[in-house]
Amino acid sequence: MSRPYQMCTKTVMDTTDPNITFDSDGICNHFYEYKALSEAILLPASQRDAALNNYIELIKSEGKGKEYDCVLGLSGGVDSSYMAYFAAKVGLRPLTIHFDNGWNSELAVKNIENIVKKLNFGLETYVIDWEEFRDIQLSFLKASVPNVEVPTDHAIKAALFRIANERGIKYILSGSNVVTEGILPKSWGHESDDLKSLKAIHRKYGKLKLKTFPTISIGLYAYYLFVKKIKSIRLLNYIDYNKEEAIKILETELGWKYYGGKHYESIFTQFFQAYYLPTKFNIDKRKAHLSTLICSGQTTRELALKELEKELYNSDLLQEHLDYMLKKLGLTASEWHDIMNTPVRTHRDFPSNEDLIKKLTILKKNFLG
Repeated sequence: MSRPYQMCTKTVMDTTDPNITFDSDGICNHFYEYKALSEAILLPASQRDAALNNYIELIKSEGKGKEYDCVLGLSGGVDSSYMAYFAAKVGLRPLTIHFDNGWNSELAVKNIENIVKKLNFGLETYVIDWEEFRDIQLSFLKASVPNVEVPTDHAIKAALFRIANERGIKYILSGSNVVTEGILPKSWGHESDDLKSLKAIHRKYGKLKLKTFPTISIGLYAYYLFVKKIKSIRLLNYIDYNKEEAIKILETELGWKYYGGKHYESIFTQFFQAYYLPTKFNIDKRKAHLSTLICSGQTTRELALKELEKELYNSDLLQEHLDYMLKKLGLTASEWHDIMNTPVRTHRDFPSNEDLIKKLTILKKNFLG
């Protein structure tokens, strides 16, 4: 028997997250978890500047005499683009890495070109083997799990740490942050660090051997962290980061253009978030994104509810993207129909290293901060 529908009275999270809970006032766990997360990570204004300056000086000191003092993954989206802008503003010299998995929109490519040109940054494009990547993406679609972006997110992390290690660079700048990304139900996805899960899914549904696909095991990640002392830093957590203000700055100063939704710089990600998840899993990730902005004071619940009334996909664009997807992935309409109608599974239906990842996260927090 399904539970009655309910929406949080503070955010727009609802019972499409099967694990959501509510208190007597109708306030959901995500509201309280965001509050605890922000209190744990976001420093008071009186302490924030000192911590930020300390990190900046550490990066500059470690990178003295080197061509680059940090590595920055650049997707062309808001967060990573603003991270690049901010890095230039405080005098950092990042080597920007763009991960090309074959799904870039033309707008994302143009944004990246404008950013590196105007900021005078070095750029390396990490082009993944398309046949291997296509095979692993198809594996995740056939596995009928919600987070089919795991291969991309895993490979990006693996590539960034590998490049940083090869270049002798100790710091990786991340655009990830609490105020725009603090809420995401665990039931809607899975930890992209979980190489055991990734391999299990590909082993069952894939056809090709992954010869060049970049991976990072728990052991290798621990080696990078504790032996090589490579650290990923989320500097946006140390500034007053506002998404709308960031967009205005990027548009004005870097000729950057907005692409319409969170992570929509990738055609695959737009299709995944705006069609695959809502249609197959009844997951609308806008609820998590908007709820985070509500909690961080960057929008109101009323405006978020109006945003949710808008259609996820223009019907003509959906058909265009679907046709493109099927052609690029080598799927027939019948095969796609089978994928969309296969009973849903969770990532926990496959072997996983979740427990080890949790232990490493605790070790990292206790010893590296």
